[in-house]
Amino acid sequence: MIIAHDLGTTGNKASLHHDDGRLVASVTVPYPAHFAAGGVAEQNPADWWNAVVAATRDLIARTGTAATDIAGLVVSGQMMGAVLLDADGEPARPAIIWADTRAGAQQRELEAAIGAERAYGILGHRLNPTYSVEKIMWVRDNEPDTWARVRRVCVAKDFIVLRLTGRLATDRSDASGTNAYDQARGTWSDEVLQAARLDPALFPEILESTQIAGILTDAAAAALGLHTGVRVVMGGGDGPLAAVGSGVVAPEDGAYVCLGTSSWISFAADAPLRDPAMRTFTFDNVVPGSFVPTATMQAGGASVQWIAEALSPDPAHPETARLTAEASADVDTDDLYFLPYLLGERSPMWDPDARGAFVGLARHHGRAHLVRAVLEGTAFNLLSCIQAFRESGAVIDRIDAVGGGAQSDVYLSVLADVWGVPVRRRTIVEEANSLGAAVTAAVGLGLTDFSAARALSEVTAEFTPDAGRHAVYAERHARFVDAYTALAPWFAGRPR
Repeated sequence: MIIAHDLGTTGNKASLHHDDGRLVASVTVPYPAHFAAGGVAEQNPADWWNAVVAATRDLIARTGTAATDIAGLVVSGQMMGAVLLDADGEPARPAIIWADTRAGAQQRELEAAIGAERAYGILGHRLNPTYSVEKIMWVRDNEPDTWARVRRVCVAKDFIVLRLTGRLATDRSDASGTNAYDQARGTWSDEVLQAARLDPALFPEILESTQIAGILTDAAAAALGLHTGVRVVMGGGDGPLAAVGSGVVAPEDGAYVCLGTSSWISFAADAPLRDPAMRTFTFDNVVPGSFVPTATMQAGGASVQWIAEALSPDPAHPETARLTAEASADVDTDDLYFLPYLLGERSPMWDPDARGAFVGLARHHGRAHLVRAVLEGTAFNLLSCIQAFRESGAVIDRIDAVGGGAQSDVYLSVLADVWGVPVRRRTIVEEANSLGAAVTAAVGLGLTDFSAARALSEVTAEFTPDAGRHAVYAERHARFVDAYTALAPWFAGRPR
């Protein structure tokens, strides 16, 4: 059997799978994230490791699985962060996670040295404060005492693989999300690292996602309650692995949306997709030789979580499902808009200064109107991403939904009406990342191939767009874009 771990922003979702990838059971161990003014977003890597240990032991105990039945372990992780390690392989400071936007000056330094368009051509991504290299530069420039102790850098999943095996490595999918990876060459970019004034020796070796990174060390096996013969497959970034968990392993499989803390739309492709306006980007896929063009918004599910926390009697236990259900189709927001930019924004406008806002708020608006506006706002922003893909030649005529938000009928109905295409829920939604990781591990262990993913998650519901509502939403989407355009100078000029 295989254990897969998915290191998200709010917790580690671990799942137990048969050797063909079929899901047996899953558990989630939460951990905190620290958000603060100035774009701060950090986590303690020790919390990730403790969650991996607790979830592994819980899975074994809950299912009555013998430790000797576990043949492989694999990790999916949040992307684009920075874990800075000292000479002993221990974190020199808290991890800077994907949502952190402090590195604006470092982005501008790279743009001045390389040029925005040339960098996009090399990396398949814009230069942006949300990527790993800019965050590493920020630590060097702002925390010299910490930087003096840094010997290696990696991302979340890589840190756990290091703890499991003693080997520091990464894979192509996570490497392609660092702003330091030459996508055409499949190696770290000498040009970018020279412009960043960073030693290439800081960065880990790059493996295939399906490659076996090693076996459990004695210490890791003892902590997890497993045996040392367990093979650890390298795994990958949560975005590309969610594609596999959604059954999207080849171009003919269509597109999917992941409605997690951040939310994204993506699909499999045989080559990187370069958008002339640089609104979208492309990761290397965990499927060798494949790519996943992607458009990610910073605060999709995070916006829904925020409004639920703000409106619930107990913010520590937000009534997300009930509040979302109240925001059904019979709730007319009456020209109320929500800009879902609580953490700045990546696709499509790439504006770290953007902030959230309700626009058009009136006295008669109540709780259901606010929640409905948040759902619509995230849908509008993702519609802008879909339009960017279409303008680059992609065909998107159906979208499968995974992630926590995919459990809501109301949310999926909103998405279908705003986007004007059918939106389908699959049997595996919250475990899509770990399912993709498990399939990747099974491939790495020689037990199956990626095509098996298509049969492991089935469509259980389809939400067809209402033509009348879609026509109204098309007009409202234009006003949504206008609202951001009008406020963008104000966001940029706010006091720092």
